[in-house]
Amino acid sequence: MNTKLTLKLDKDVIEKAKEYASSQKRSLSGLIESYLQTLSNKGISSTDNEMQISPFVKSMASGLNIPADLDHKKEYANHLIEKHK
Repeated sequence: MNTKLTLKLDKDVIEKAKEYASSQKRSLSGLIESYLQTLSNKGISSTDNEMQISPFVKSMASGLNIPADLDHKKEYANHLIEKHK
Protein backbone atom coordinates (compact mmCIF):
# COMPACT_ATOMS: atom_id res chain seq x y z
CA MET A 1 0.00 0.00 0.00
CA ASN A 2 1.44 3.36 -1.02
CA THR A 3 1.28 6.29 1.40
CA LYS A 4 2.16 9.90 0.75
CA LEU A 5 5.22 11.34 2.53
CA THR A 6 6.17 15.01 2.68
CA LEU A 7 9.85 15.91 2.98
CA LYS A 8 11.58 19.27 3.35
CA LEU A 9 14.80 19.31 1.34
CA ASP A 10 17.07 21.91 -0.20
CA LYS A 11 15.70 23.08 -3.56
CA ASP A 12 18.99 22.39 -5.39
CA VAL A 13 19.12 18.85 -3.98
CA ILE A 14 15.60 18.19 -5.22
CA GLU A 15 16.36 19.49 -8.71
CA LYS A 16 19.54 17.43 -9.01
CA ALA A 17 17.74 14.36 -7.71
CA LYS A 18 14.96 14.85 -10.27
CA GLU A 19 17.53 15.15 -13.06
CA TYR A 20 19.28 11.99 -11.87
CA ALA A 21 16.01 10.07 -11.61
CA SER A 22 15.04 11.19 -15.10
CA SER A 23 18.42 10.14 -16.52
CA GLN A 24 17.89 6.69 -14.98
CA LYS A 25 14.33 6.51 -16.35
CA ARG A 26 13.02 6.15 -12.80
CA SER A 27 10.72 8.20 -10.67
CA LEU A 28 12.18 10.16 -7.79
CA SER A 29 9.75 8.41 -5.46
CA GLY A 30 10.96 5.02 -6.71
CA LEU A 31 14.61 5.94 -6.14
CA ILE A 32 13.92 7.19 -2.64
CA GLU A 33 11.83 4.12 -1.83
CA SER A 34 14.64 1.79 -2.99
CA TYR A 35 17.17 3.74 -0.94
CA LEU A 36 15.04 3.73 2.20
CA GLN A 37 14.30 0.04 1.75
CA THR A 38 18.04 -0.63 1.56
CA LEU A 39 18.62 1.40 4.71
CA SER A 40 15.84 -0.30 6.62
CA ASN A 41 17.20 -3.73 5.65
CA LYS A 42 20.64 -2.49 6.77
CA GLY A 43 22.05 -3.94 3.54
CA ILE A 44 23.21 -7.12 5.31
CA SER A 45 21.64 -10.54 5.18
CA SER A 46 21.30 -12.05 8.62
CA THR A 47 21.84 -15.56 7.22
CA ASP A 48 25.11 -15.21 5.34
CA ASN A 49 26.57 -11.78 6.23
CA GLU A 50 26.82 -10.79 2.56
CA MET A 51 25.70 -7.40 1.33
CA GLN A 52 22.30 -7.41 -0.31
CA ILE A 53 21.97 -5.71 -3.66
CA SER A 54 19.01 -3.39 -4.02
CA PRO A 55 16.49 -4.07 -6.80
CA PHE A 56 17.55 -0.81 -8.47
CA VAL A 57 21.20 -1.85 -8.63
CA LYS A 58 20.20 -5.31 -9.87
CA SER A 59 18.20 -3.67 -12.67
CA MET A 60 21.39 -1.96 -13.86
CA ALA A 61 23.38 -5.20 -14.23
CA SER A 62 24.55 -5.87 -17.78
CA GLY A 63 25.50 -9.52 -17.42
CA LEU A 64 28.94 -8.90 -18.94
CA ASN A 65 31.93 -10.77 -17.57
CA ILE A 66 34.99 -8.51 -17.49
CA PRO A 67 38.34 -10.32 -17.61
CA ALA A 68 40.48 -9.85 -14.50
CA ASP A 69 43.49 -8.89 -16.61
CA LEU A 70 41.68 -6.22 -18.64
CA ASP A 71 43.85 -3.15 -19.24
CA HIS A 72 41.18 -0.44 -19.00
CA LYS A 73 43.61 2.36 -19.89
CA LYS A 74 44.62 0.60 -23.09
CA GLU A 75 40.98 -0.13 -23.97
CA TYR A 76 40.01 3.51 -23.40
CA ALA A 77 42.95 4.71 -25.50
CA ASN A 78 41.86 2.38 -28.32
CA HIS A 79 38.32 3.69 -28.02
CA LEU A 80 39.53 7.29 -28.36
CA ILE A 81 41.69 6.43 -31.36
CA GLU A 82 38.71 4.82 -33.11
CA LYS A 83 36.39 7.65 -32.13
CA HIS A 84 38.61 10.36 -33.55
CA LYS A 85 39.62 8.72 -36.85
